[in-house]
Amino acid sequence: MLGHIGSKWLDRLHQQLAKELRTIGWTQMQIAKATGSTQSTVSRLITKSVIPLGATADETTVDGWARELAHSLAQFGSDASVVRQRLVFELQFGGSQTLRYDKTLTGMDLDEDQSSKALLRRLEWATGRLDLRRLKTYMPAVGMNIATCMPDASSTEEVAAYPGRMTLVDHVLRRHETPEFGASNHLAKILLQAKSIDGEKVAVLNLKPPTLGGMVDQGDINYISDELDYKLGYASKGELQPHEGRLDIILDEGAFGWEPSLYILGPNPMDLVDRAHAIIDAMNTE
Repeated sequence: MLGHIGSKWLDRLHQQLAKELRTIGWTQMQIAKATGSTQSTVSRLITKSVIPLGATADETTVDGWARELAHSLAQFGSDASVVRQRLVFELQFGGSQTLRYDKTLTGMDLDEDQSSKALLRRLEWATGRLDLRRLKTYMPAVGMNIATCMPDASSTEEVAAYPGRMTLVDHVLRRHETPEFGASNHLAKILLQAKSIDGEKVAVLNLKPPTLGGMVDQGDINYISDELDYKLGYASKGELQPHEGRLDIILDEGAFGWEPSLYILGPNPMDLVDRAHAIIDAMNTE
């Protein structure tokens, strides 16, 4: 319950902040940089209807935060860099019992071992957000996986993923063990190829592409890329074809003995999961 409600607060805050900054003249790229997002995500946040919270008092509070943040950011300018953030989280229970967490976030780099462990945790958190109701129709026959890496990764051993593949069993996503580095050679190669073209993309997962008459539905793929403003690239048996600029989706139409795949790319595992959900929703409404 808390996770669902808290997520909606943050989603509305992010959306209203983007709308406020756009109103005062910031570009979508400036907003994306300030909010740690992407231009395409900011574009969707601005054009979509505001996320309802089910409580007008909460909506007023969150919208007020967004306005205050936007006006402060406008004063500091789009090139301002945040060096420290303070996070205060409090839960009040009956009987005058309270839990309070008050932490300072510095943005300082962790050492290599700490950074690696943090990356693995983010991958697990993101995996836990996958919506099985959406996924079940697009689970590849050989299973799916999700992988991520640091921006400077250059080898498959530096890419984290789950050993084996994820499968749906009795409506539960079964994944083998916990994520580890060097666990998925194929998905790691796809990610490294994509990252060499679009350096922002450091996370990837694979889905079964939509089909029509037993063949990949290219029209559906074109629709979702246009609808969501995602740039589409192509691969042949795991080898990315020449591409320039932004890259959000990769389609491998498959071949004899090679299953077709739709690879979704993202700037981090959490955003990747949101992108996968948005793509599935678009395929279901086409």
